[in-house]
Amino acid sequence: MSDYVPPKVWTWNKSNGGQFANINRPIAGPTHDKDLPVGRHPLQLYSLGTPNGVKVTIMLEELLALGHNGAEYDAWLINIGNGDQFGSGFVAVNPNSKIPALVDRSGSTPIRVFESGAILLYLAEKFGAFVPTEASARAECLSWLFWQMGSAPYLGGGFGHFYAYAPEKIEYAIDRFAMEVKRQLDVLERRLAESEYIAGSIYTIADMAIFPWYGALAKGVLYGAAEFLSVQDYKNVRRWADALVERAAVRRGRMVNRVYGEPSSQLHERHDASDFDTKTQDKLAAGR
Repeated sequence: MSDYVPPKVWTWNKSNGGQFANINRPIAGPTHDKDLPVGRHPLQLYSLGTPNGVKVTIMLEELLALGHNGAEYDAWLINIGNGDQFGSGFVAVNPNSKIPALVDRSGSTPIRVFESGAILLYLAEKFGAFVPTEASARAECLSWLFWQMGSAPYLGGGFGHFYAYAPEKIEYAIDRFAMEVKRQLDVLERRLAESEYIAGSIYTIADMAIFPWYGALAKGVLYGAAEFLSVQDYKNVRRWADALVERAAVRRGRMVNRVYGEPSSQLHERHDASDFDTKTQDKLAAGR
C-alpha cells in the first residue's frame, strides 16, 4: 500500500524517472528554434513510426496505390525521444506537439492538419477515397474512427505506459488498464464477427486508424503483451489484422519513419516511391 498523499496544489518539481521523463513537461510551446524541412511533393508529413504515425503513412500509400498522384509525399522524421516535436517549426504546425502533423502545399496557401484522425479524414475527403458517401455507411465509418481516437489513449498512455514503460510496476494501474484494453478488444471481436472490415464490407479509414494499435496488439508486436493479454483468443481481430498485413500499401506504410525493429523494416524518411525499392535491394543484399 502506497503512503503517497496528493498535495493540495500539484507542482512540477522533479522528473518522474520514466522512459519519457526528458520530454514530459506541464507546459506547451517550443523549447528551441528549428525550421521544418520542405520537400518537393504536395504533402509534407512530419512524423514517427508509432501507431499514430503509421495510420497516416498507410493512408498515403493506399491513396498512391489507387493512382492518386496528388498524394505524393515527403515523410520527415520527428524523433520525439530527442524532443524534435518541441521545435518552433513543428509547434507552428501542431501546437499540441504530437506526431503526426501534415502540411498540404498543393494550393496557394499551405494548410496545416494535426491529430491523426483529422489527417485521415482530411485526406479521405480531399481525394474522395476510403470514406463512404452514403449517409449511414459514412456515419458508421466515422463512428469507428472516433471510437479509435477515444479508446487508444487507454491502450497506449494507459496500459502500454504502465506495463512497458513506467519506472515501477503498479499492479492496480496495470490491472485496470488491461481490463479496459481487453474490453476494447472484445468490442472489436464482436464487430468483426459480423463484418469483414471495421465499418462494414469495404476497407476504410476506420481500418487504417484501428489497425496500427489493435491490429498490432493482436499480431503480438505491441508492448510485448500478447501472452499477458491472451490476444490469441480474439480470432476475428486476428483474421482482420492478417488480411490488412497482406496489403502492400500497409506493409509500406508500416516502414515509413520507423526507427525500431529490424533495420530492413525501417525507412527513416520517405521522399520517393523508389525509396522502398532501395530498401528492398538493401535487404536482399544483406541476405546474400
